[in-house]
Amino acid sequence: MWDKKRAYRFIVLMGVVSLFADFTYEGAKGIIGPYLAFLGASALWVSLVSGLAELLGYWVRLLSGFLSDKLRSYWAFTLSGYALNLFAVPLLSLASSWQTASLLLFLERTGKGLRTPSRDALLSKATQVVGHGKGFGLHEFIDQIGAVLGPSVVALVLYLGFGYRLAFALLFVPAVFAMLFLLLAKGLEVKDLQKERRGSEASLGKVFYLYLIASCLVSLGFLQFPLIGFHLTQKLNFEGWQVALFFALAMGVDALSALLFGVLYDRVGFMSLIAGLSIGMFSTLFLLLISQPLFAVVFWGISLGVQESIMRSAVAKLSSEDARGKAYGLFHFFMGLSAFLGGALMGLLYQFSHFFLVIYSVGLHLLAIGLLLAVVKYKTQ
Repeated sequence: MWDKKRAYRFIVLMGVVSLFADFTYEGAKGIIGPYLAFLGASALWVSLVSGLAELLGYWVRLLSGFLSDKLRSYWAFTLSGYALNLFAVPLLSLASSWQTASLLLFLERTGKGLRTPSRDALLSKATQVVGHGKGFGLHEFIDQIGAVLGPSVVALVLYLGFGYRLAFALLFVPAVFAMLFLLLAKGLEVKDLQKERRGSEASLGKVFYLYLIASCLVSLGFLQFPLIGFHLTQKLNFEGWQVALFFALAMGVDALSALLFGVLYDRVGFMSLIAGLSIGMFSTLFLLLISQPLFAVVFWGISLGVQESIMRSAVAKLSSEDARGKAYGLFHFFMGLSAFLGGALMGLLYQFSHFFLVIYSVGLHLLAIGLLLAVVKYKTQ
């Protein structure tokens, strides 16, 4: 069985894995679009391939979540997924055409889809000992250090004039470190994970599905950072490097809020999630109508931190061990699909009316908060 010391060690090790993983693919994320353009891709293809790659990753998460429960092969999915997810990134440095680079982008998203539900199921074993909110919050805090460092280092490499190919090639280093720490975590993980009892049926209750709907509403109404970056440059006249700094700030706020609200979640439950979302929903208002981008980015980072920590940890609390992979597969799939659809709709609303975009985003958040209050009511009955 887990003890607290061993559980914390496992969470920290998996956090370090995520730190180097985020360093790798978040470092690449900001320059994928310009790199595809550099290789000759059109603006339409850049937009299309990004969306299709994300959709592919969401479908893979759904499938891998079900299979990991059925086969009880959480580590197999986690290891193979991380390997594919990470090493596709530095291979972009060797791409000679936008078609090859696009294929690697598909492989990278496929890898993330393979490993995400299984990784979260593994983490939930340890967070159950120390507190789901605190455990996932700590993991997200360490994770986001990499999300800050990766884009910053890539920006520095480009600023110094070394070019896209070298920037991608250098990301091989954090990819290797991520895999090494993953192997260390696997060695620490307790043996009884592979032998845990099977329930008669890996089922999920109605409270889980109510929570899933609320989570999807949040995702549908959550403004994606590329559109924030577009607004900052095109409407508020910020330069590209300033937008990169705003993104780094958001990642830092994400890390701190994940830790803070994660600890609160273990003390006050879903009310901490409601509090975090209540703050975060004002990001679109401050960005588009009040024109206070600093506040907008801070609120946006708070919301992201809550989504990446508490919303993930609540899945573990609302599902049994026998259905944990299935639960995370469903959660990540529908959250991702909602983000894709919501992003497209908000892009259209942005061109039509900033006011209606704010109403849409805030309205969906309020609906989600209402459903979460219903979840609290069910949980206390």
